[in-house]
Amino acid sequence: MTPSTPVQDLAAQWKSARRLYPIYFELAREFAVDVKPCADLEAGVDTPGEETVEQAQRWLDEMDQHIQVHQLRQFLQTSPLANQEGLLSLVEHFLAKTSKTDSMRDKVDFLLVQYFSQLAPSGVNDTEVDIAYVAQSLEPLLGQVELKPPVWLNALDRVLESARRCHTLDELLHGGVLEQGRKAKGLAGDLFYLPVALVGFTRFGYLMRRCFFRLMLGDLNSILDGLTELEDKGVETIDCRRAQFSAQEPIIRLRMICQSWKVMFHAEYSSGHPLRMLVDLRAAVDDALQGGTEKPLAARAAAASSDSGFDIDADAEAGSVLEEE
Repeated sequence: MTPSTPVQDLAAQWKSARRLYPIYFELAREFAVDVKPCADLEAGVDTPGEETVEQAQRWLDEMDQHIQVHQLRQFLQTSPLANQEGLLSLVEHFLAKTSKTDSMRDKVDFLLVQYFSQLAPSGVNDTEVDIAYVAQSLEPLLGQVELKPPVWLNALDRVLESARRCHTLDELLHGGVLEQGRKAKGLAGDLFYLPVALVGFTRFGYLMRRCFFRLMLGDLNSILDGLTELEDKGVETIDCRRAQFSAQEPIIRLRMICQSWKVMFHAEYSSGHPLRMLVDLRAAVDDALQGGTEKPLAARAAAASSDSGFDIDADAEAGSVLEEE
């Protein structure tokens, strides 16, 4: 900003800062960011001078340095401030910046997907979500976009096809699909900010998110079916150490946990979801179904009388919670 900044630009920047301030203030509070409140934004000054607007911009810039994309993701998927107006203000704020860092790119990427997700009807079919559909939804942000995607954007469709061929969450997480998506975003460089590229990456992120949901719910249903089958065989506990549970985890408790996860996974995808734990729990249940489990009730009673217990797999490792990158 310079001394010659037009009054209308100052007014627009101040209006934007006032819209963003409640969001950033709550972000600072939730993640214990050590930053002082902005007095003029707190006071809600109606007609600030240029110096006041500059101070507000510096405050927002400082917050941008502190807040990481996973924190933004977590906050905006749980806060009532994450409405369409708030998301719109955040995207406009980041797109107006001249410095295009990887962190800022990831924030723009997430915010656009989140904004589009709020606009898209829940019953929309994946095949309906083409470039034109997404471009029309993002028109308030990007204006009218010329729908001639560059050839290099075709890589995103290839990644989506690979994701759709995955049958389990484990395949998606460890089959190299996610790395391909990250690579495509990184290779785009500054071309990522072309309007048609922003549309393409928003479509990609939205459809990948839906793929995550389908696979997560599929894994949960498979686990629940497996637990039912084990119960029918008289099994009461299984070794779930690889999934950060105990070596003799009660099936009834696992069922309750899976039901709670099922409710949670109906909400928007966020970094807090225990993806790795879910994958490892399915593996533990599959192992149990194949015989690597505690003996049924009658067999355990006989084993107890002969002092021969169940041989727990000593190589089972504890899982870890994987955050979305």
